[in-house]
Formats: sequence, structure tokens, C-alpha cells
Amino acid sequence: MAVPELGTDRATLSLWHVRAGDRVYDGDRVAEVLIPGAVVDVPSPAAGVLGDWLARPGEPVAPGQVIGSVEEE
Repeated sequence: MAVPELGTDRATLSLWHVRAGDRVYDGDRVAEVLIPGAVVDVPSPAAGVLGDWLARPGEPVAPGQVIGSVEEE
């Protein structure tokens, strides 16, 4: 899963709503990204099991950056 287009290149991964190994469904809110003046949800791109986090809370992220994966079942 990737950070959505944000209209800015300044963003920080705020938090994960799920942990690696948790079941998720298509469109579930799995993470939050902070941009100046707003919080943007990162949705799951598919149903399955969340793989390892590729970014940690507090780390800077960019639009299109892959921050995790969903292993479809």
C-alpha cells in the first residue's frame, strides 16, 4: 500500500491502525499521514492480511511511497 497523493511533499506517518498480521478489508483505514493542516487516511488497497510495516510512526513519507503490503488470501 502506498501513501496517497497529498498535494504536498511534506508528510509524516502519524500512526498505524493495524499491526502486521492483522486482517484488513478493501478500503479499511490502516494508517494516518500528517500533512500541514490535515490528517489523511491511508486505506487498504485490498482484503487480506497486513504484511510488515515499511515505515514507522514519526518517519517522513512521500506521495506514492510504499509503506506496507497486504497479502491477499
